[in-house]
Amino acid sequence: MKKLIIPLFLMISGSIFSQVAIGASPENTNRWTFGGGIGFGFGSNSYFNLSAAPRVGYRLTDDLEGGVLGSISWQKSNAYSSTMLGVGPFLNYYIARTFFISANYQHYFINYKDKIYDFKANENEDALYLGGGYMQRIGTNSYMQIGAMYNVFWKENESVFSSGFVPSVGFVVGL
Repeated sequence: MKKLIIPLFLMISGSIFSQVAIGASPENTNRWTFGGGIGFGFGSNSYFNLSAAPRVGYRLTDDLEGGVLGSISWQKSNAYSSTMLGVGPFLNYYIARTFFISANYQHYFINYKDKIYDFKANENEDALYLGGGYMQRIGTNSYMQIGAMYNVFWKENESVFSSGFVPSVGFVVGL
Protein backbone atom coordinates (compact mmCIF):
# COMPACT_ATOMS: atom_id res chain seq x y z
CA MET A 1 0.00 0.00 0.00
CA LYS A 2 2.83 2.42 0.89
CA LYS A 3 4.47 1.74 -2.49
CA LEU A 4 1.25 2.79 -4.24
CA ILE A 5 0.39 5.94 -2.23
CA ILE A 6 3.68 7.84 -2.62
CA PRO A 7 3.93 7.59 -6.45
CA LEU A 8 0.21 8.37 -6.78
CA PHE A 9 0.63 11.46 -4.57
CA LEU A 10 3.61 12.67 -6.62
CA MET A 11 1.78 12.18 -9.93
CA ILE A 12 -1.31 14.10 -8.74
CA SER A 13 0.78 16.93 -7.28
CA GLY A 14 2.87 17.21 -10.44
CA SER A 15 -0.13 17.34 -12.73
CA ILE A 16 -1.93 19.95 -10.62
CA PHE A 17 1.04 22.30 -10.42
CA SER A 18 2.04 21.85 -14.07
CA GLN A 19 -1.49 22.88 -15.11
CA VAL A 20 -1.35 25.91 -12.84
CA ALA A 21 2.00 27.02 -14.27
CA ILE A 22 0.89 26.56 -17.88
CA GLY A 23 -2.41 28.41 -17.43
CA ALA A 24 -0.96 31.36 -15.47
CA SER A 25 -0.87 34.74 -17.15
CA PRO A 26 2.19 37.03 -17.14
CA GLU A 27 0.21 40.00 -15.80
CA ASN A 28 -1.70 39.02 -12.68
CA THR A 29 -4.35 41.68 -12.00
CA ASN A 30 -6.39 39.39 -9.75
CA ARG A 31 -5.54 40.12 -6.10
CA TRP A 32 -6.84 36.77 -4.76
CA THR A 33 -4.36 34.03 -3.91
CA PHE A 34 -4.93 30.33 -3.28
CA GLY A 35 -2.72 27.60 -1.94
CA GLY A 36 -1.84 25.43 0.98
CA GLY A 37 -0.12 22.17 1.63
CA ILE A 38 -0.80 18.50 2.09
CA GLY A 39 1.16 15.92 4.00
CA PHE A 40 1.24 12.37 5.20
CA GLY A 41 3.45 10.24 7.39
CA PHE A 42 4.06 6.67 8.44
CA GLY A 43 5.73 5.33 11.56
CA SER A 44 6.05 2.53 14.06
CA ASN A 45 3.04 0.92 15.78
CA SER A 46 1.01 1.29 12.53
CA TYR A 47 1.17 5.09 12.79
CA PHE A 48 -0.41 6.99 9.89
CA ASN A 49 -0.99 10.73 9.51
CA LEU A 50 -2.81 12.60 6.74
CA SER A 51 -3.15 16.37 6.76
CA ALA A 52 -4.32 19.21 4.52
CA ALA A 53 -4.04 22.98 4.99
CA PRO A 54 -5.89 25.05 2.35
CA ARG A 55 -5.58 28.84 2.32
CA VAL A 56 -7.26 31.78 0.59
CA GLY A 57 -5.58 35.17 0.62
CA TYR A 58 -5.94 38.68 -0.74
CA ARG A 59 -2.99 40.86 -1.76
CA LEU A 60 -3.48 44.09 0.22
CA THR A 61 -0.38 45.53 -1.49
CA ASP A 62 2.15 43.92 -3.85
CA ASP A 63 4.14 42.71 -0.82
CA LEU A 64 1.47 42.24 1.88
CA GLU A 65 -1.13 39.47 1.87
CA GLY A 66 -3.84 38.62 4.38
CA GLY A 67 -6.33 35.78 4.43
CA VAL A 68 -7.78 32.70 6.07
CA LEU A 69 -5.98 29.40 6.64
CA GLY A 70 -7.58 26.12 7.59
CA SER A 71 -6.08 22.80 8.58
CA ILE A 72 -7.29 19.29 9.15
CA SER A 73 -5.26 16.34 10.36
CA TRP A 74 -6.07 12.68 10.94
CA GLN A 75 -3.71 10.53 12.99
CA LYS A 76 -4.04 6.85 13.79
CA SER A 77 -1.86 4.23 15.44
CA ASN A 78 -2.24 1.08 17.51
CA ALA A 79 -2.42 3.22 20.65
CA TYR A 80 -4.59 6.21 19.70
CA SER A 81 -6.48 8.10 17.03
CA SER A 82 -7.17 11.82 16.69
CA THR A 83 -8.76 14.36 14.42
CA MET A 84 -7.73 17.99 14.54
CA LEU A 85 -9.43 20.90 12.77
CA GLY A 86 -7.95 24.41 12.81
CA VAL A 87 -8.98 27.74 11.35
CA GLY A 88 -7.75 31.31 11.57
CA PRO A 89 -6.34 34.39 9.85
CA PHE A 90 -2.83 34.84 8.43
CA LEU A 91 -0.64 37.71 7.28
CA ASN A 92 2.38 37.34 4.97
CA TYR A 93 4.94 39.96 3.99
CA TYR A 94 7.01 39.16 0.88
CA ILE A 95 10.57 40.38 0.41
CA ALA A 96 11.51 40.58 -3.30
CA ARG A 97 9.40 37.45 -3.98
CA THR A 98 12.29 35.43 -2.57
CA PHE A 99 11.65 35.47 1.20
CA PHE A 100 8.56 35.84 3.36
CA ILE A 101 7.70 36.72 6.95
CA SER A 102 4.50 35.18 8.25
CA ALA A 103 2.12 35.30 11.20
CA ASN A 104 -0.96 33.17 11.61
CA TYR A 105 -3.39 32.47 14.40
CA GLN A 106 -5.10 29.08 14.57
CA HIS A 107 -7.88 27.88 16.83
CA TYR A 108 -7.84 24.07 16.96
CA PHE A 109 -10.70 21.68 17.73
CA ILE A 110 -9.19 18.35 18.79
CA ASN A 111 -10.90 14.97 19.14
CA TYR A 112 -8.66 12.35 20.78
CA LYS A 113 -9.22 8.67 21.59
CA ASP A 114 -6.71 6.55 23.53
CA LYS A 115 -7.23 2.90 22.56
CA ILE A 116 -5.20 1.41 25.40
CA TYR A 117 -6.89 3.19 28.35
CA ASP A 118 -10.28 3.63 26.63
CA PHE A 119 -10.09 7.40 27.14
CA LYS A 120 -11.75 10.03 24.94
CA ALA A 121 -11.26 13.80 24.97
CA ASN A 122 -12.47 16.84 23.06
CA GLU A 123 -10.23 19.86 23.51
CA ASN A 124 -9.58 23.30 22.05
CA GLU A 125 -6.21 24.99 21.74
CA ASP A 126 -5.00 28.32 20.37
CA ALA A 127 -1.73 28.85 18.52
CA LEU A 128 0.02 31.97 17.24
CA TYR A 129 2.69 31.01 14.71
CA LEU A 130 5.43 33.48 13.81
CA GLY A 131 8.15 32.73 11.27
CA GLY A 132 9.21 32.94 7.69
CA GLY A 133 11.13 31.28 4.94
CA TYR A 134 12.23 31.05 1.35
CA MET A 135 10.08 31.14 -1.81
CA GLN A 136 10.89 29.40 -5.09
CA ARG A 137 9.03 30.33 -8.28
CA ILE A 138 7.46 27.27 -9.96
CA GLY A 139 5.34 29.11 -12.54
CA THR A 140 4.47 32.62 -13.69
CA ASN A 141 2.38 33.45 -10.59
CA SER A 142 3.05 30.29 -8.56
CA TYR A 143 5.53 29.71 -5.73
CA MET A 144 6.65 26.97 -3.40
CA GLN A 145 7.23 28.20 0.15
CA ILE A 146 9.69 26.49 2.50
CA GLY A 147 9.94 27.83 6.02
CA ALA A 148 9.64 27.42 9.75
CA MET A 149 7.20 28.76 12.29
CA TYR A 150 7.14 28.86 16.08
CA ASN A 151 3.96 28.79 18.20
CA VAL A 152 4.55 31.53 20.79
CA PHE A 153 1.57 30.23 22.85
CA TRP A 154 3.15 26.76 23.21
CA LYS A 155 3.90 25.57 26.77
CA GLU A 156 5.46 22.23 27.61
CA ASN A 157 3.10 19.78 29.38
CA GLU A 158 0.11 22.07 28.64
CA SER A 159 -0.22 21.60 24.90
CA VAL A 160 -1.38 18.73 22.74
CA PHE A 161 1.57 19.53 20.46
CA SER A 162 4.96 18.00 21.27
CA SER A 163 6.84 21.17 20.29
CA GLY A 164 6.26 24.81 19.40
CA PHE A 165 8.47 24.52 16.31
CA VAL A 166 6.76 23.71 12.98
CA PRO A 167 8.58 23.28 9.66
CA SER A 168 6.40 24.09 6.66
CA VAL A 169 6.23 23.46 2.93
CA GLY A 170 3.39 24.89 0.89
CA PHE A 171 2.31 26.34 -2.43
CA VAL A 172 0.64 29.61 -3.37
CA VAL A 173 -0.89 30.61 -6.69
CA GLY A 174 -1.75 34.19 -7.61
CA LEU A 175 1.21 36.19 -6.32
